[in-house]
Amino acid sequence: MTHRKVALVTGASSGIGNAIARSLHRNGVTVYAGARRVSRMNDLDDLGITTLALDVTDPISVEKVVDRIVSETGRVDILVNNAGYGLLGALEEVPMDQARDQFDVNLFGAARLIQSVLPMMRQQHSGRIINITSVDGKIAQPMASWYVASKFALEGLSDTLRLELEPLGIQTIVVEPGSIQSEWADIAADHLKATSAQGPYRPTANRAAAVLTVAKQFASQPRVIARLVDRAALSRRPKTRYHAGAGSQVLVARRFMSDKMIDHMWHVVGEAAQRFTH
Repeated sequence: MTHRKVALVTGASSGIGNAIARSLHRNGVTVYAGARRVSRMNDLDDLGITTLALDVTDPISVEKVVDRIVSETGRVDILVNNAGYGLLGALEEVPMDQARDQFDVNLFGAARLIQSVLPMMRQQHSGRIINITSVDGKIAQPMASWYVASKFALEGLSDTLRLELEPLGIQTIVVEPGSIQSEWADIAADHLKATSAQGPYRPTANRAAAVLTVAKQFASQPRVIARLVDRAALSRRPKTRYHAGAGSQVLVARRFMSDKMIDHMWHVVGEAAQRFTH
C-alpha cells in the first residue's frame, strides 16, 4: 500500500520556505509548514497546507510540532530545514549574544529538528533530511563571518549525518541557494549598515552593502530552489548536493580557484558593485 509522503518545512512564512511548501504540496506531499509568524502563512492555509507556529530555537515548540505531525499522520518522511537569517557586520563589531542567536537559528535549530524527527524515521527505516545551506556555506564573503560560519557548519553537519544515517535508510541532502529574491538581503543589509557602516570597517561595509544591492537586482525567483527541493525529496536517487540561483555557478569555479583568487574576486566584485550603484 502506498501512502502520501509527509513533510515538515521550516521558515515557511516567506521566500524560499513558502515556495518549497507550495511546490511539495502541488506534488502530492502532505505538507506541514512551520514559522514563527503564522499570520503570514494564510496563503498556504488557503491551499490546504497545515500551518503551525514553530520557533526552531525553542525545544518545546519543536517537540509540539513534531508530536502533532506524528499523531496525525503516523510518520515523517521529509524534513526541510529552511529557517534561517543572515547576521552581517564586522566580527569585531557584532555582539557575541547576536552571534549566538545566529548559530541557534541556523545550526542548532536545524539540529534540534533533526533530533526530533529521527526516532520516527528510524522506525520507518526511511526518510530524507534536506538542509538549506547557501553558496556562503562553501565560499566566504566579507562582513558575514557569523552567517558564513553557521552555513559552513551546517554543510559539515550534513556531511557527517549522511554517513551516520545512510545505514538506517535515511538520506541527507544539501541545497545551496545563490542569490534569491526574498526579505533576506534587505534584513541583512540593514543590520550590516547599523553595525559597521560608520566605524573603522566602513569602506569594506559599503562595498559589501553594494554587492547585496546588485545581487538583489539579479536574484532568482524562490521557485528555482523549490524545484531542487522537489528533486531532493522525491527523486528515487537524489544527489547529495544541489545548487541554483544567481551566482551559484561560482561553486563550480571554486574547485579551480585558490584562496587568494577568491579573495581577489571579492575585491573586484565589491568595487564593481559600488560603481554600479553610484
